[in-house]
Amino acid sequence: VGGSLVLTCPNKSDVTLVTWKIKPNTGGHCILGYRADFKQANRTNCTENITWKSGPEYDSALQIWPVERASEGNYTCEMAAGDGNFQMTYHLTVLVLPKVSVYCDSRGKPVCRAAAGKPAARISWVPGSNSSPEQEYHGDGTVTVLSTFVGNGTDVRSANCVVSHPALARNEPIAC
Repeated sequence: VGGSLVLTCPNKSDVTLVTWKIKPNTGGHCILGYRADFKQANRTNCTENITWKSGPEYDSALQIWPVERASEGNYTCEMAAGDGNFQMTYHLTVLVLPKVSVYCDSRGKPVCRAAAGKPAARISWVPGSNSSPEQEYHGDGTVTVLSTFVGNGTDVRSANCVVSHPALARNEPIAC
């Protein structure tokens, strides 16, 4: 979320027609088209963050900026060129970084929270813990994970929370 993404079509010369068909998981469909013989570009139902990378007459690539959760879906480039018709489809999944926080609960135990990540973050502890992380699923596809440190038979008041996510690896020390 928040980054920039470029999707490319097959690299062909003598292109006569390029059409991007975008079917987001939520919301309406969008079409970007370019007809080379008339040097004519059309745009139908596309949000402002979906554009040609540098103009369809120069490059058939599509740019999404900024990438949003609503950007998830299927992106298909259809191209007609002198040597045939070509199609390429992308299935876009958007990663959402969790917001990580550590704190001490009312009993003085270390707690680690990875809020609103997609996919759900994994939480582990150093030293090891017998904790069972709790997950709260949100309607937008994000998940909050909460883990309370449980010392393996010892009363440990200091630990490191290790949060793992495809877009993040983080180690947070906490002393209670």
